[in-house]
Amino acid sequence: MSKGLGTTVGRSSRRRILRLAGGGITMAALGAGLTGCEDELATGGEGSTPPPRSASPEDGKAPADGKAPEPLWTKSTSAQTYGDNDELVAVDGVVIASGDPLAAFDGATGEERWSLPDGAVPGAPLLLGDGTLYLESGKYDGSVAGYVPGSGKEAWRSRLGKEYRQPRPVAVDAEQVYVIAEILEADGSSHTNVIAALNSGTGKVAWKEQRDLGTQQNGIHAAVQGRYLVYTDFKNNLTVRDTATGKQVWTHKTTKTSYGPFAIHQDLVIVPQGQQLQAFALSDGSEKWTVRTEEFTSFREPTLLEDVLYIADSARTLWAVEPGTGKKIWQSTALKDASAQVPRQFVKVGGTLYGATDLDKQGGIHAFDAKTGGLRWTFNDKSGDYHSWLVATDGKRVYALHGKKLHALPA
Repeated sequence: MSKGLGTTVGRSSRRRILRLAGGGITMAALGAGLTGCEDELATGGEGSTPPPRSASPEDGKAPADGKAPEPLWTKSTSAQTYGDNDELVAVDGVVIASGDPLAAFDGATGEERWSLPDGAVPGAPLLLGDGTLYLESGKYDGSVAGYVPGSGKEAWRSRLGKEYRQPRPVAVDAEQVYVIAEILEADGSSHTNVIAALNSGTGKVAWKEQRDLGTQQNGIHAAVQGRYLVYTDFKNNLTVRDTATGKQVWTHKTTKTSYGPFAIHQDLVIVPQGQQLQAFALSDGSEKWTVRTEEFTSFREPTLLEDVLYIADSARTLWAVEPGTGKKIWQSTALKDASAQVPRQFVKVGGTLYGATDLDKQGGIHAFDAKTGGLRWTFNDKSGDYHSWLVATDGKRVYALHGKKLHALPA
């Protein structure tokens, strides 16, 4: 499966509204703008605390169950993130968080390896493909750029055309970078947008297709699987296009909760839709399986790791599911038992599953037994920062970003 799964484009979302609320904006002031966010708010618990932290483990080993580790190192960063999963990446010995300047830190020591002023739009996705980091230009000059992750050196640059405003990468595969851009009118306004493919070798436009009137260029999550480009948007569309031509293969209207990250497994796209988790065939959109959670409960974002789909619901149940069939492997109520917050992003190292939560209270980075879903420990820096936690791994360490603080934890 290609890189760039679950990519988000756009600076405004319900999640960001909730995060701002955590930073001091009252719910009353937000008013009707929070309609439909019940599942987001049902994930925290008052009056509980994460398990206690221990001293640093010996020889960089992970701690015993119930004892969260001390960081191997902690650095202040220029990170400006909005809580989307692709704003923190670990690759080629460095860890990078979206921000301005864009900075890469040595994964082992935390020392800054390179810094790139105006390298990327803060909060923009960091897309990895074929050894290149693709970015929306922070210079707002209508270009898309590719960099060598280990050194920060520019390796590729492309422009869609002067008649389009600020192309935003949404997905990448071995041959193409897929972007969405506003179509400019004569007066400088824009009412429509285009989706296009740029050749990742030459930078030339491979194809471009105007999207339907009323669609938005913001709020896109996208992924590529073989000949299919798959994306969701704020207009509750699940759309599949042919990567060779850009022609639409099929599109479905989905429910209000399905415009976030999704998962792709072989010939299936797996999408959470409120109480249901559904799998559709990439070839024709036919429904292949459906899993349902409890009434008045909503599924959160899924993550596919080593052929297992991990997902939590708003009732604080953690699920492991066979992605090809929807068959439940296990369910865990450890989060509910600990009054801990629900994770929305996962990485896995060995037998441990790490989950990053959204709002901070009773959250942070949870470590679970990947075979049972048992909660081993929770790391929280106790800063009270209202930003979501983000997690990434290089297989040796787990990197946790919280606001502008980047922590390296033993895996």
